[in-house]
Amino acid sequence: MLRRRVQAHKEERASKKENREGGFHRSSSYSDEDHESDGKLTLMEEVLLLGLKDREGYTSFWNDCISEGLRGCILVELTLRNRVKLESNGTRRKAIQYRSIEVCEDNLTGDVLLDEAMRHMKSVEVSETSEAWIELLSGETWNPMKLKYQLHNVRERLSKSLVEKGVLTTHKHNFILFDVITHPVVESSVKLKLIKRVQDTLLKNWKNEIHRMDPRSLSLILLAHISDVLENALISLNDDDYSLATKRLFDILDCEPNGECDKKGAVDVLWAVVDVFNNR
Repeated sequence: MLRRRVQAHKEERASKKENREGGFHRSSSYSDEDHESDGKLTLMEEVLLLGLKDREGYTSFWNDCISEGLRGCILVELTLRNRVKLESNGTRRKAIQYRSIEVCEDNLTGDVLLDEAMRHMKSVEVSETSEAWIELLSGETWNPMKLKYQLHNVRERLSKSLVEKGVLTTHKHNFILFDVITHPVVESSVKLKLIKRVQDTLLKNWKNEIHRMDPRSLSLILLAHISDVLENALISLNDDDYSLATKRLFDILDCEPNGECDKKGAVDVLWAVVDVFNNR
C-alpha cells in the first residue's frame, strides 16, 4: 500500500507538470541557515504540521490516513523516549506483527497525549501488538470494553499544543452552514526548517545503509508517508531532486521490517508500525 501511494503521487505530479505553463520550479532552498528542525516538536506535531494547509489551517478533507498515522507517531515517539519497546524474541522467533509492545519505563514524559497513551498501555492485563494499539487508540474496535483506550480529539489537541508553542494560531472559519475552528501557520520558519530537514535526509544527508540514518528523521519520513503528508515536503523540489528523493524513499520502503527491526540502533516499534501499514 505504501509503495502504491508514492507511485500515485509521482503520477499526479507528472500530470500537473504537463498542464502548467512554462518551466517554473519553486526553489528547494528555504533558508541560508542549515539548522535542524525545532527539536521541541514531537513526531505527532511534526506530521500534523506537514499536513496542515498554511493559510487555511486544516488538513486535506481527502486524507483518510492521518488519524491512524498520528496514533503510529505516538507509539514511535514513546519508543524514541525509551518508554516502550517490542517484546524480546525468545528461542522461537516471532514475526514482528505478533510481538507485543511493552512499557519499559513509566516515568511521565510531560506530554499529555504520550502520557495518556502510556497509562492505557500499563493498564492492560495482556500486552497488545502495534496493530492492536493503533486500532485501540483510534477507537476502531468491536469490543465495547476496550473503547476506553481511544484517544479523542488528537488533531485538535496537537493543534492547541502548536498554538502554545507559537507555531499556529486559532481562527474561526465560516463554511456557509457552520463555523469551524482552524489553526493557520503563523511561524512559517518552523515548518520550512521541518521541510528542509525531510528533504536533506533524502538528498544531501542520505545514508545508503538505512540503519545508519538518524532514527528521528527516518521515523518522521516513514510516519509522514504513512499519514499521506510526505508529498507536502517534497512538492517544492525540482524534478531531478524529486525523482531522486522518491527513489530513495522506495529504497526505504523496500526494507523488510522484520530484518530492520533487530538491527543495532533500530527503532523496533517504528518497523512494527510500518509492517502494519504494509499489510493493509
